Amino acid sequence: MDAYRGTVMFLLLAEALRLAAVAKALPESGLWKFLAYHQSHVEWVGCALHDMIQPSFSFLVGVALPFSIAARTARGQSRLWMTLHAFWRALILVALGIFLRSMGKPQTNYTFEDTLTQIGLGYGFLFLLGLAPTPARWIALAVILVGYWAAFAAYPLPGPDFDWKAAGVAADWSHHLSGFAAHWNKNTNAAWAFDQWFLNLFPRKEPFLHNSGGYATLSFIPTLGTMILGLIAGDVLRSARSGVGKVLWLVVAGVVALAAGWALGEFGICPVVKRIWTPSWVLFSGGICLIALGLYYGIVDGAGCRTWAFPLAVVGANSIAAYCMEWFVTPFATTALLRHLGSTPFRYFGPEYEPFVIGCGVVAIEWLVLFWMYRRKLFLKI
Repeated sequence: MDAYRGTVMFLLLAEALRLAAVAKALPESGLWKFLAYHQSHVEWVGCALHDMIQPSFSFLVGVALPFSIAARTARGQSRLWMTLHAFWRALILVALGIFLRSMGKPQTNYTFEDTLTQIGLGYGFLFLLGLAPTPARWIALAVILVGYWAAFAAYPLPGPDFDWKAAGVAADWSHHLSGFAAHWNKNTNAAWAFDQWFLNLFPRKEPFLHNSGGYATLSFIPTLGTMILGLIAGDVLRSARSGVGKVLWLVVAGVVALAAGWALGEFGICPVVKRIWTPSWVLFSGGICLIALGLYYGIVDGAGCRTWAFPLAVVGANSIAAYCMEWFVTPFATTALLRHLGSTPFRYFGPEYEPFVIGCGVVAIEWLVLFWMYRRKLFLKI
């Protein structure tokens, strides 16, 4: 799990490499264009590598929960105490997410679509499911997927007098979906309507009209679905199955979920959209997570190939610290490198590659800090 989580957090820290800036400076390079595409989110339907960071992080929260419950039960903690701690942890995650989103803002920025807030909003319910029998988890997952789909399907499509400007999206936006799938279009859906009411309950400099990226508070509900998939996968890892049996279960389940999510989008039943975390995205991305977990488990734990994974485990063992680094250390280290070394050393390979070389330096600094914390067993936990 640490190796998989470390890969996910490394992809987040790797935003410092600024691959898009290099691709822009080298417009004829297909390689840099490909790399830049996978370091950015798709506009609406589909999936790039960068889109898998948040679902993987959320999925792994679920995977870790059965191990956490078992360890704390072995220490003699009561279910009541563990439940209270889980909801306290959820509150801290939400608060930390709001705090990070408020950096550089004139006042508290009350938004709830950030990774930490989304996990926090659903974590308490996830913990209760972790204490419940296995069938309850499958039932909860089904209710979330079907119920969230029905809520969007029932919300009326925009009429001829719809104010597209207020929704922050052009009427002729090239990524608009047609037909039944239009119920999941950007800023014209049920989750957007909820946020127009909910987010305006908080103090704001200006009334909330739309999220420029189409993200929504209610996405925490299907995100809980992703975490439930992780919870189920965690039970599989803790089960009495053989190592090969665990890998096969995870990979086969992943292929089935991935195919189901793709089919729902392909046949226009529910498009695969990460930004509003559609039910088809839960299955599609969850399938990828299940397959990835199976492969990591098979290679690291099953085959015992651990050496290669150590640099990733260093990052994964301190995932909250790594997440905060992306907000605090990345801008500080970037400025510090240029201040003390100047830009000349970073242009050794040409000015086009300067953002990438600086980013390599920043990521190296962050990894060394995490390695220092790892060696001294300093782990930031909530």
